[in-house]
Amino acid sequence: MNIENPSVAIKSLDLNFGAVKVLQDLNLDIAEGEFLVLLGSSGCGKSTLLNCIAGLLEPTDGQIWIKGNNVTWAEPSERGIGMVFQSYALYPQMTVKGNLSFGLKNARVPKVEIEKRVARAAEILQIEPLLDRKPGALSGGQRQRVAIGRALVRDVDVFLFDEPLSNLDAKLRADLRVELKRLHNQLQNTMIYVTHDQVEAMTLADRIAIMKGGKIMQLGTPDEIYNQPQNLYVADFIGSPSMNFFEGRLDAGTFKTDGLDLPMVGYAFAQPKAADGNVTIGIRPEHIITGELVASAPVQANVTIDLVEPMGSDTLVYAQIAGKTCRIRMDGQARVKQGENLAIGFDPARASLFDTASEARL
Repeated sequence: MNIENPSVAIKSLDLNFGAVKVLQDLNLDIAEGEFLVLLGSSGCGKSTLLNCIAGLLEPTDGQIWIKGNNVTWAEPSERGIGMVFQSYALYPQMTVKGNLSFGLKNARVPKVEIEKRVARAAEILQIEPLLDRKPGALSGGQRQRVAIGRALVRDVDVFLFDEPLSNLDAKLRADLRVELKRLHNQLQNTMIYVTHDQVEAMTLADRIAIMKGGKIMQLGTPDEIYNQPQNLYVADFIGSPSMNFFEGRLDAGTFKTDGLDLPMVGYAFAQPKAADGNVTIGIRPEHIITGELVASAPVQANVTIDLVEPMGSDTLVYAQIAGKTCRIRMDGQARVKQGENLAIGFDPARASLFDTASEARL
């Protein structure tokens, strides 16, 4: 994706803590009004990158540009950003209104303008009835709304979110996730959001940057990340449960492993012609067909069910395929039991093939 005038541009960014390389030659362009999610496991460098953009950490090398200005060495207050942290970081002795207006008062914004911005943020975040309360009288979700509001009143072009929902319970996370999506749709500001939760990433993002070891492993839309992972790490990281993987060989367009020959008919190779050799195939649990549709599947087999996990909306079934435990996602109303035979089918066009040595997509 070529972005002509990026809202935020990261150019050859390095950050070292002594001999430890945390970010390595990182390049990233973020479009105006884009919701970009930095996703990865703990220690991958996503929060470090966000803190560099915010000006809370100084990079070892490289440049950071915001709205066409080189802000690599600028103070955080000079960058035109608003940041929401994992902790609410509210002043307990102040009311909600006081928390929202405190930064504006320090910046000597006129009183009329402060009132206007606070009222607008409170309306957008639906916290108008809470303005006279103190943080101790608020729930976790309400406190996080206030923290978001404090960034919102700054009236900036770029918002940074550092795992803002991780301290909330599952229901509150889901509710606030929807509100954040609505907030972005309403404001159309550039938003950069750090999380380790793939559900948050998939539901919120215009594009996702999956990070590992201070590098971006893949940058793309949620659909691209999910359906065309560019390497084995991304394929394994995205999806719950993750892909089923089988190691074998590609021989004249057919994937072969012990007890399994899978002609890759309809598979779109990323390279013009993938060479024969050692490969790993990835098959998502939901792409394994069961029930009446098995008869129309290009590849069919019968397996014995080892374990059944009812999950309400889904039923997860475990079975042995080619000597490996394989997960199969079925409808939540599926009536299956341990020890039963199960007919399954699969379309190779929905698989993902990776070179075993390089782990790159074929």
